[in-house]
Amino acid sequence: MTQQEKNLTEIRPRFVVETPPYLHRGYTISGMMRDTFIALLPAAAMAVYYFGIPALRVMCLAAGVCALTEALWQKALGQTVRVYDCTALITGLLFAFLLPAGAPWWLVVVGSVLTIVLGKQVFGGLGCNPLCPALVGWASMTVAWPTYMDPMAMNLTSAFIDPLVRMKFFGWEAMPLSAQSLLLGRQLGGLGSAQIGAVLLGGLYMVARKTVRWEIPTAFLVGVLFFGAIFWQLGEAMGVNPASAPPPHLYLLTGSTLFAAFFLATDHASSPVAFGGMVLYGLLCGLMVVLIRIFGYYPDGAPFAVLVTALVTPMFDLIRSAPYGKGRR
Repeated sequence: MTQQEKNLTEIRPRFVVETPPYLHRGYTISGMMRDTFIALLPAAAMAVYYFGIPALRVMCLAAGVCALTEALWQKALGQTVRVYDCTALITGLLFAFLLPAGAPWWLVVVGSVLTIVLGKQVFGGLGCNPLCPALVGWASMTVAWPTYMDPMAMNLTSAFIDPLVRMKFFGWEAMPLSAQSLLLGRQLGGLGSAQIGAVLLGGLYMVARKTVRWEIPTAFLVGVLFFGAIFWQLGEAMGVNPASAPPPHLYLLTGSTLFAAFFLATDHASSPVAFGGMVLYGLLCGLMVVLIRIFGYYPDGAPFAVLVTALVTPMFDLIRSAPYGKGRR
């Protein structure tokens, strides 16, 4: 090595460009999962209050199997076991919230395994999933065993009815439940997603903690109300049976609309990152909820709406500022 080459190797760089992000905002994965768990607690408590030990069994089984599946998968592939970040536990809880309280144990186990394997790990693990993992497991179980995923068929109490089924087949005017009863979660539906008031409280907590961005849930709910109002007022002129197009507020008070807006559509890996993309993503989710509930086969369109809209996320991510902020593309 010449003296000149030796001098060049001894020169220390004065300016080094690293990969982004350059500013740490204090957020960690474990901290975000902790906030999500706290946000889910009110709905979980209400589910246990209404459905008892079976509800607790479903939640614990789903969370435990998801964590175990992720640990075994990472161990088998020689990866670092990252169960300590609690992402698998929260994913299991989200999946459990979409199940009926009377779901058999084997369905919970199979769905939890598919949630982690098909929804998350086959794409590369944390942050690489193109779809919300909990929705992948839910959709697999809904298509494979629709009877066991039906809250009416798996009903553990005769005190509640399924308002979505009542509106779907008998019209929204035939639904006897008041807005207060719906808000308090006195309805059949997903284990935790039907606890409307508790889900709203948890969602607002996550927005306040900045665990999720406010743009997606806000645009989601605005889209549901806006397009729901259109079909409610103009549905008959558009060839829609007025009985199948309920008032806009009933979209929010029934099923898993609020749960999808705050906890499913905001999945960080499968949702857009720019402001314009998030707004369009939320609005399209809201439109899909209304269309599926009015024209689709399944009474609750929110989970499928998020699944379908997430497929368009790569296009929404193209809506961002051009280099140096000149124009948009």
